[in-house]
Amino acid sequence: QVQLVESGGGLVQAGGSLRLSCAASGSIFSMNRMEWYRQAPGKRRDLVAAITSDGRTNYADSVRGRFTIFRDDAKNTVYLQMNSPKPEDTASYYCYAIAVDYTGSYRAYWGQGTQVSVSS
Repeated sequence: QVQLVESGGGLVQAGGSLRLSCAASGSIFSMNRMEWYRQAPGKRRDLVAAITSDGRTNYADSVRGRFTIFRDDAKNTVYLQMNSPKPEDTASYYCYAIAVDYTGSYRAYWGQGTQVSVSS
């Protein structure tokens, strides 16, 4: 079993910066694809950013150029650097990752979420 624990959320002013972290722990041989999603009240959960095991990244149009996803495989951790956040970025942010265990099985996991609130 693998656990994903997000941290770094909180209140930030528009134009500031915030860094989210998601650390994976448990029976892990390696981490495959890692992603950040967000969900605002009354809205669906949408992909914000993704990073593959070889470092390729993908971003939602709404955050491209402002947010950066990166990973530290030695720590089984993925980060989301949020620069120049806007009030519309306010949401609960969720980490999603695919972990490979020592049998070679791939399984997907979700974190519990961390709240980000951006004030104008």
